Amino acid sequence: MSKEYETVIGLEVHVELATKTKIFCGCSTAFGGAPNTHTCPVCTGMPGSLPVLNKQVVEYAAAVGIATGCTINRFCRFDRKNYFYPDNPQNYQISQLYLPICQNGGISIETPEGGKKTVGIHEIHMEEDAGKLVHDEWGEASLVDFNRSGVPLIEIVSEPDMRSAEEVIAYLEKLRLIIQYLGASDCKLNEGSMRADVNLSVREKGSSEFGTRTETKNLNSFKAIARAIANERERQIDIIESGEKVVQETRRWDDAKEYSYPMRSKEDAQDYRYFPEPDLVPVIISDEWFNEIKAKQPELRDEKMARYKEQYGLPDYDIDIITANKKLADIFEETVSLGSSPKKVSNWLMVETMYLLKEKGMEPDKVTFSPANLAKLIKLTDERVINGNVAKEVFEKIFDEDIDPEAYVKENGLMSVSDEGELRAVIEKVIAANPKSVEDINSGKLKAMGFLVGQTMKEMKGKADPASVNKILKELLGI
Repeated sequence: MSKEYETVIGLEVHVELATKTKIFCGCSTAFGGAPNTHTCPVCTGMPGSLPVLNKQVVEYAAAVGIATGCTINRFCRFDRKNYFYPDNPQNYQISQLYLPICQNGGISIETPEGGKKTVGIHEIHMEEDAGKLVHDEWGEASLVDFNRSGVPLIEIVSEPDMRSAEEVIAYLEKLRLIIQYLGASDCKLNEGSMRADVNLSVREKGSSEFGTRTETKNLNSFKAIARAIANERERQIDIIESGEKVVQETRRWDDAKEYSYPMRSKEDAQDYRYFPEPDLVPVIISDEWFNEIKAKQPELRDEKMARYKEQYGLPDYDIDIITANKKLADIFEETVSLGSSPKKVSNWLMVETMYLLKEKGMEPDKVTFSPANLAKLIKLTDERVINGNVAKEVFEKIFDEDIDPEAYVKENGLMSVSDEGELRAVIEKVIAANPKSVEDINSGKLKAMGFLVGQTMKEMKGKADPASVNKILKELLGI
């Protein structure tokens, strides 16, 4: 009988913070830019240069800690992590080991079985990012771009509490939304502003002892993370069942080949010769500063979901989609505050907005239309100034250019024709031209009504009010 194995997973999540400047200098943190243009003597590790801590980094780190239930250490300090790598200009990284800013938190997630569990957060610490190596395949050389060197990071270290790829993805999605709601980072995996390293081991089911873990790097999408976890689990089980031992090491994942390969043996803290950073004073968070940071905490997604249910009575499905992106939630709330029906606002966001985002390959946070213009559009449809088809056409213009729908409808003559005399004349003409449909309706085939409505709308160039058309049709046909 084959053995059953349990996967044990912990994550180290690196998040680039949304500051405009780097952690220890005034260089830009903007993504992109020509290589080595966002640099100065500090972030390129020039002798004699001295770091100066960016206050906003501390505030973002503390905010994430508060939101994840961590204890905020009011006295913390930086340490030097010493190692040589070509993209590490000083040959050390300024990080936190002995006194990190946040400790002992946790995030509640839903398990694949439908239950809830808390994934513990061991610590959150601040550090600087390294540069980036660009490998020239043709010239057999590697070039270094220091634009990313010194970009502020927080590293969120979980406890080994996850047991499957599904739990890992649930944890990462929840963590990403918390950080995005705080405005601390955009958490774009494809741009590297959120990166996860997976520490994974396997053990026999029922065992309380941990197996030997490996760390898998280079994971830049949730799908890649799930594939890497499945691959590493099977690799370790194969090693154990062949009578060999898993080696503690760092592995690099190649998502195109769906294969990982060893990079180096896994280091322990003593290998880095950590010592307190001599060029930076300790960080002391006063009561006043802590209370300021706490007062700025926004309503997070879980709280928002509960409020939407109680305040607006929206279905769970609507709430789930709207709150999955802070930009959409903000648009929803502001449009409702302007007097629009919550359910109607929700429908425009869930249906037309999501459709256009998909069509244009856009992320929701790139939406530029104003709640004011969405509210005006809903009012135009409520008052039957325009019909549903015209409203969709106008919304596309709002989505692309944020035009004023009232002015656009007027300028383009898109108002619904509600003049009963004009409508009646057109409908009488449609009835006369379609005796077969009239015969079908008279014999009980009421679906033919839809055809006559469609023909009327065609004659009216889409500008008739469907409710009025239906009313007059029924009257003229005696139904």
